Amino acid sequence: MASPIVQPETFARAVAGLRSAAPRAEIVLEEVGAPQRLAPYAFALAATVRRDGEEVATGRLILLHDPAGHEGWEGTLRLVTYVTAELEIDLAADPLLPAVGWTWLTDALQARDAAYRALGGTVTQTMSTRFGELAGPPAASDIEIRASWTPVDDDLRAHLLAWCTLLASTAGLPPPGVTALPHSRPAGAA
Repeated sequence: MASPIVQPETFARAVAGLRSAAPRAEIVLEEVGAPQRLAPYAFALAATVRRDGEEVATGRLILLHDPAGHEGWEGTLRLVTYVTAELEIDLAADPLLPAVGWTWLTDALQARDAAYRALGGTVTQTMSTRFGELAGPPAASDIEIRASWTPVDDDLRAHLLAWCTLLASTAGLPPPGVTALPHSRPAGAA
């Protein structure tokens, strides 16, 4: 029988913090395999965001830990995320969308008091039109947010909650406690 791998205390506390936070009901988290070549220790979560029973966004949050530190990280822990969601075509065409998407992340970190440094990333907006055998459905558009940052300490509960806020914003969920109004049809519409 193989002996269990002993994890550094910093990494174990960081993982415990990620596991301790409960997201809002529309966000389902699950532990998934983490990339093994990026750092000596890694942990990963995948998220699915549902609205009215439909999947509207997905994401992945990866915790990396290198006890020796990493100059580019400015620390020994690093959080890396990837979030993607489908958008309405008119939103995807908005030239301000990347700046707004980035603000969703920075505002979420600030609102949850998730202290960080060395934040960097990209926001990509895509619009796809289908042709040939794929023709039929309307054009599709997506937003994709990729980012990484170094938490100031190893209590990552606030960072997980901030990440869940980012997922909710990207998916277009209303703030907690607010009920979205149903789309209504004009009188006489079929």
